[in-house]
Amino acid sequence: MRIALAQINTVVGDITGNTAKVLDALSGGARAGAELVVFPELTLTGYPPENLLGRAQFVMDNREALARVASACEDVAAIVGFADRAEGALRNAAALCYDGRVQAVYHKRHLPNYGAFDEKRYFEPGHELEVVSFGGLRIAMTICEDVWMPDVVAQAACAGADLVVNISASPLHAGKGAERVAVLRSRAADNGVWLAYCNLVGGQDELVFDGRSVVFSPEGEVMARATGFAEDLLLADVGGMPRGAPGVVPLAPLAPIVSGTEEVYSALVLGLGDYVRKNGFTDVVLGLSGGIDSALVAAIATDALGAAHVHGVIMPSRYSSPGSIEDALALATNLGIEVMELSIEPAFSAMLDTLQPVFEGRESDVTEENLQARVRGMLLMALSNKFGWLVLSTGNKSEISVGYSTLYGDMVGGIAPLKDVFKTRVWELARWRNRDAEIIPASTMAKPPSAELRQNQTDQDALPPYDELDAILAAYVVDELSPEEIVAHGHDEDTVKRVCRMVDLAEYKRRQGPLGIRVTTKAFGRDRRMPVTNRYRG
Repeated sequence: MRIALAQINTVVGDITGNTAKVLDALSGGARAGAELVVFPELTLTGYPPENLLGRAQFVMDNREALARVASACEDVAAIVGFADRAEGALRNAAALCYDGRVQAVYHKRHLPNYGAFDEKRYFEPGHELEVVSFGGLRIAMTICEDVWMPDVVAQAACAGADLVVNISASPLHAGKGAERVAVLRSRAADNGVWLAYCNLVGGQDELVFDGRSVVFSPEGEVMARATGFAEDLLLADVGGMPRGAPGVVPLAPLAPIVSGTEEVYSALVLGLGDYVRKNGFTDVVLGLSGGIDSALVAAIATDALGAAHVHGVIMPSRYSSPGSIEDALALATNLGIEVMELSIEPAFSAMLDTLQPVFEGRESDVTEENLQARVRGMLLMALSNKFGWLVLSTGNKSEISVGYSTLYGDMVGGIAPLKDVFKTRVWELARWRNRDAEIIPASTMAKPPSAELRQNQTDQDALPPYDELDAILAAYVVDELSPEEIVAHGHDEDTVKRVCRMVDLAEYKRRQGPLGIRVTTKAFGRDRRMPVTNRYRG
């Protein structure tokens, strides 16, 4: 039997638009000779719908959309994800549709409730296995987490399933692609079944879904693989259908595997592009400091939206070095983006004059540094208001972790693309972006990081070297080790205590900052949720 995996990019809440995508993919699958077209998890609602599921009309609308899809399944069948209300409970469901109606429904049995997931808040688990006969095969329907647990596929195989179909909305973190393939290969080979895995693709707020749908043979061999980070209609012959059948579209070669730094960069591009477009923006604006963070964000934005839709602003002060301005201008030229220069000196001087009577007799400190950042933030927000551009915040995870950032200053913005990217990885991503040509100037890559808010300032005046800092942050924030455990791994005790205290005290800042694209297993906000008022320091 020929199947098609419709790896589509849905929008949460856009039931009408999502349904149109389903109907279009159904037609495409039928033209390619597919008997069955498979769609991702919660296709009709988009994933994750979160508290929209509490609205009765929303659930009814998605059920009505399922009926429209079923009525279109005359010449081709479909497995579609939707939100079902059954026996008084809301369930994450998959429907098999053919002959113009819903023939069978499966309810997700394993509801993830960790990291980015909180499905137990919204859904009740299913308990029944659903194995149906179609196209000469016995097909078991499963949903996302079900395939990560060995029991469901094993039970399906014992029930005589030839093909296990898994519809999924599996968000990416670095390395997730390889981890997922290993699990799916094991499920197919250990149970001697065909396994077809259809994953969602696209950005939804912080989350990025990477697609990379795949079909495994009963021996665990990859028979078909969709492209990553883009929509695709993946065709596969399962159960022994002759590949040269008359009138059948030839199968595409296996899509290449994307991993490592390229995987993370691809996720950032997709996540930013979809966040901008799905929220009704066309253009973005960001400050260009001449530093590595703003340079990388500008490159990601250009790749996501096109150079014509990215606007850079150089905002020099009395402390800005000529080299930084030159680097920012060179970057803008290399990317082909618009750049404008707005000096913050008149506004900064006016604010110092206004505050002089109450600050008289006090030394300059971080207050004056933050004033500069806040002037820049006001200018960016003014451009956003006037031209309808979305402001991009350029802070990275290292800075945001320890609060090395200014509220209402460099933290302003609609999204922070690097919020889940440590500084050491920022350099890795920049080097990868420069792999074919120098886009980010070499001088930007080489110079010591600096906020340039006072004379001869560098980040290491306030922070440990980034190699050391990021290792401590990964242990404390991502791995959730205690300070004592981190010290036992060979780090200096005073440095560890200082860094951990900075992380704890900066929680109030992170709560007020923009969301960011998730590329690790412990992103601030989505995965790591700590109380702001918190005296525990263990």
